[in-house]
Amino acid sequence: MTGVQNIKVADDDHDVRLDRWFKRHFPELSFIQLQKMCRKGEVRIDGHRVKGNERIYAGQMVRVPPMGDRVPQQAETAPRERQERTLTDAEIAEVRNWVLYRDDQVIAINKPAGLATQGGTGQSKHIDGLLDALRFDSEHRPRLVHRLDKDTSGVLLLGRSANSAAALAKAFQSKETDKRYWALVKGVPKQADGRIVLKMDKAPIRGAERMIVTEDGKKSMTDYAIVDKAPPQAAWLALKPHTGRTHQLRLHCAEMGHPIVGDGKYGGAEAFLTGSISRKLHLHSHTVAFPHPKGGIMSVTAPLPPHMAESFAMLGFEPDDYEDPLADE
Repeated sequence: MTGVQNIKVADDDHDVRLDRWFKRHFPELSFIQLQKMCRKGEVRIDGHRVKGNERIYAGQMVRVPPMGDRVPQQAETAPRERQERTLTDAEIAEVRNWVLYRDDQVIAINKPAGLATQGGTGQSKHIDGLLDALRFDSEHRPRLVHRLDKDTSGVLLLGRSANSAAALAKAFQSKETDKRYWALVKGVPKQADGRIVLKMDKAPIRGAERMIVTEDGKKSMTDYAIVDKAPPQAAWLALKPHTGRTHQLRLHCAEMGHPIVGDGKYGGAEAFLTGSISRKLHLHSHTVAFPHPKGGIMSVTAPLPPHMAESFAMLGFEPDDYEDPLADE
């Protein structure tokens, strides 16, 4: 029987949830078993008690208790190596075409809509599996420091070393980043700008991930402002999230009565426009301003994905004339 293990979090496991780390390295351990181990304090990070949904970072030490009969003997081993595949020349060229900015610390890419950030059930292609294309002159594989939903496009930051990735991840955690999203929503909000504050949590049902408003949920907050409008069909909103809950912007817009165009999950049939407007989700991470690991504040902007650019053109919106209505004065 394997005794207590203290396993150092590898660079490739930086900024993943603890439960997903266990799923990757101890796949036979069930979710319920892990939660029980966490509640009893058997699993610890750098000596501290931890919950299964908390994130872990490169260099931290995970205390893994004796497994005993909880998992088969073959699962009681050191973490498995990442199973990487060789990328084709076409894949490498495609991924490098997404690059918006690159230096020796940071890479910013324009994530395409419809491509997941990390792998999961039914996800054979994802950003995390394509990062070897972005090594360039470095021996290290760049690291994810935050995520975007599969159907959301736009700015995604990568750290080119363990230290830069940790610095960038910390900036997201401490809310030192200033993110601006663009959304096309159904209808036109009555107020030109405002703040949405809701308590939200995961719906207590199995299946596709979905968030709901609940009194016992975590606080979420988003500022919004109308940039342009095409009444009564749609409005172009600038969105500034102050928290980073799953599907926050999608749920907030839907609860406001103006679901994001293409968001059938939260807006149902009301989330789609008639005519030739795309049925894809119209949510885009337009700009991220962040503290650069070497000092100073840097801002990266991503152009609209093709389906949103086409929709904006059809509605008469002019992205080139944009002035941020939520900029701090």
